[in-house]
Amino acid sequence: MSVSVAFDKARAEGRSALIGYLPAGFPTVPGAIDAIKAMIDNGVDIVEVGLPYSDPVMDGPVIQRATEAALAGGFRVADGLRTVEAVAAAGAPILVMTYWNLVERYGVGRFAADLAAAGGAGLITPDLIPDESQPWLEASDAHDLDRVFLVSPSSTDARIAMTAGRCRGFVYATSVMGVTGARSSTSTAAPALVERIRKAAGSDSTLPVAVGLGVSDGDQAAEVGAFADGVIVGSALVRCLQDAATPAEGVAAVAALSADLADGVRRRR
Repeated sequence: MSVSVAFDKARAEGRSALIGYLPAGFPTVPGAIDAIKAMIDNGVDIVEVGLPYSDPVMDGPVIQRATEAALAGGFRVADGLRTVEAVAAAGAPILVMTYWNLVERYGVGRFAADLAAAGGAGLITPDLIPDESQPWLEASDAHDLDRVFLVSPSSTDARIAMTAGRCRGFVYATSVMGVTGARSSTSTAAPALVERIRKAAGSDSTLPVAVGLGVSDGDQAAEVGAFADGVIVGSALVRCLQDAATPAEGVAAVAALSADLADGVRRRR
């Protein structure tokens, strides 16, 4: 299922789409699957399934600890694809968020084929720049997969335009300079960045812009949802699993936060 389906639905309801991230394999492979299904059942429109990696340059401490635990537990890329397959029919498009080395080692064409076969919608590639993405552009076209690249407040207008031109699904706007992590307030740079992306993409573009890095509750989701097409939440959801005394309590906490975030993006703009 393409992410455009979720964005079209949200747009028809006059709201932003809610995008939730959790790493595969944390706290276990089955535990992550249960938590992802809980997110979808409680209002998350699009899911990012993270592939744990030993050098997570974009991830803050919360996600780093979770991915380190998954790797210590024996996580392999095949477990990530198995996770996608297990949740693909749960009612939301499933994107994989991964550092590029994992895809390159697996084989770009093979990974695209296996992701499509598992029911995945596409990839978010935080460390793959569009300038060096030709193998992925070709593989994603061959298997009809979405591709999401990132822009930041420091990106030039020319670079934003080039990046948006190679995205399919949405543009990922990193609202702050730095790593992932829930914050007490949202970025003041985010609204201006979203406007720059829309301007650079062109007046006839319908490509959604989603904002990530920092959202932790429904109030912040409502704030970001007032100007962005999508609201991305990761660390706050991961912390639900980390702070729980039992796996069941972790899933319940993920469900409760997802419901709060879903309420946030549904408040009147």
